[in-house]
Parts: sequence; structure tokens; C-alpha cells
Amino acid sequence: MTPRNLSLGLFGLVVLALLAAAPFYAGPYPLGLLIGILSYGVLATAWAMFSGPTRYVSLATVAFFGVGAYTVAVLGDVLPYPLILVVAAIIGALLAILVGLATLRLAGVYFVVFTFGLTELVRQLVTYYEVNVTKTLGRYVFLPLGPEHIFWQLLALGVATLVLAWWVRRSRIGLALRVIGDDPVAASHLGIDITRTKLVLFGASAVIMTLAGAIQAPRWTYIEPSIVFNPTVSFLTVIMALLGGPNRLFGPLLGAIPLFLLFEWLSANFPNHYSIILGLLFVAIVFLLPNGVLAFGESLLNRLRGLTREVAR
Repeated sequence: MTPRNLSLGLFGLVVLALLAAAPFYAGPYPLGLLIGILSYGVLATAWAMFSGPTRYVSLATVAFFGVGAYTVAVLGDVLPYPLILVVAAIIGALLAILVGLATLRLAGVYFVVFTFGLTELVRQLVTYYEVNVTKTLGRYVFLPLGPEHIFWQLLALGVATLVLAWWVRRSRIGLALRVIGDDPVAASHLGIDITRTKLVLFGASAVIMTLAGAIQAPRWTYIEPSIVFNPTVSFLTVIMALLGGPNRLFGPLLGAIPLFLLFEWLSANFPNHYSIILGLLFVAIVFLLPNGVLAFGESLLNRLRGLTREVAR
């Protein structure tokens, strides 16, 4: 291990320790902000793990997120909490397999439209079931879990997501995904099983998103389809990943921090206009920072170094 990697590792452990101790020194509001940042950081990293190398823009994030939350709401009084998380992960994986088999042969705008429609379909199905079968629209979630427990679970999920994303980037399946994203025809000629490779990573990403929703369900106490299937979650996840850079390990997480804080400020001060502002921000990021702010910073730094060398000559 090089001194640089050792220093980065030690720095990461210090940051992780400080975050793990946050519930002991942070007040309710700062802790709530940290939970929100962690949640979107996990969602954006999971989204980028699949969509970054394949360039498939998925808007189905909130479909898996909402399914996880509703799994906890339905089974909260029936099963132990750890087992509920396992069931939620299984449901998320099965849903991802069904969706993947139907959609991963699509590409471009067709995939985007289908995944957006999937979210609305799942929301309408849950609403129909609640209204016509259970005769109610929402559910109460009563579990002995405070904000600190939710924070620690999200922190553990975030670390696991980063480790998985790091492993994928350095594995054969990660290389296969990048080849598929660059040229699917060439990938098929190289013997890569395109459907299976995409399905595996899409499923892993979906399981993480489902667990993120399941972990946060006790935070709301009361949930209904309009809350947990809010399409804003999907759009924010995409914007955050694009801002930080979907092909960078820490890019989506770094993109989640400023955008979540901006979202909180906009929703509090401009409740009727914040969605328009976020839309304009999305357009600006796509056109001005197509590879993310980290790539832009590296490019700018390289240009400054080149100018410095020219001046030195």
C-alpha cells in the first residue's frame, strides 16, 4: 500500500468515526439533515453503479424506494425488524429482475420513459390496493427506532454501497458494463452476456434503493403512496449523480451534499417554485458539467498546470 493510499484510508476512517458519533453531539435538526444527505448519497451511488457505466438513465429509483418503505409498513407488526429488511431486499431484487427482463433490451429515451412509467404504475397499484382492499390510503409505522438508529443503518448501508461500487469498478463485471456502455455490438462480439450482466448490476442497485426506503420508513411514522413514491426522489437522485460525476466512486455522494442542502433551502423558501428551479439546475448541469464537477475540476487543474509550465519555460 502506497503512503498516499494509506493516508486516504486513515482519513476515511476518521471521517467515518466522526459520522458514527454524530448522534451524540448533533441536535435533532442537524441529524435530520445528515439522514437526508446519507439517504440521497446512498441512492445516487447505487444509481451511478449501474447507470454510470451503461449510460442507462433510470427514473425508477423511487419505485424501489417506495416498495421498501411499504414493506416495512405492512410487515412491521408481523415480523422482526431485521427479517423485514431481508424480505424488503428480496422483493426489491424480484421487482428488479421483472423490470430488467422487460426493459433492459431498450435503450435511450425508451428506457427513460419506461422507468418513469414504472414508478407511476407501482404507485397506482399500491393506491388501488390500499383503497379497495384495505379500505385506507396510508399506514402507520410504529417501530422502536429513533433518528439515531436510522442514521446508523443508513451509514452502514452507505459504506456497504461504496465498497460494492469500488469492487464493481475493479471487477470483470464492471469492465463488461463499460464495454456495453461504449458499444453494445462490440460487447456481444466479445462474448459478453449483455442481458445477464446488466440484470445483475441493475438488481444490486435496486436492492440498495429498496433498503434505503425500508430503513427510513420508521422516520415518517405515517406513510402513503404520495409520500414514498414521490417522483422528485428519482429526479434528485439523477441530478446529484450527474453533478458529482456518475463514473467517479465518491462523485454521487459529493453531488448529494450541496444539492440536498439546496433542495431543503428552496423547498422552505420557495415552496411553489422550487421544482422549476431544480429543473433549470438539471438542464444547467447536463450542458455545463456533463461529466460532473470532479471531472471539471480535474480538467481545470490540468489546464492551470499546463499554463504554469508554459510560463515557466
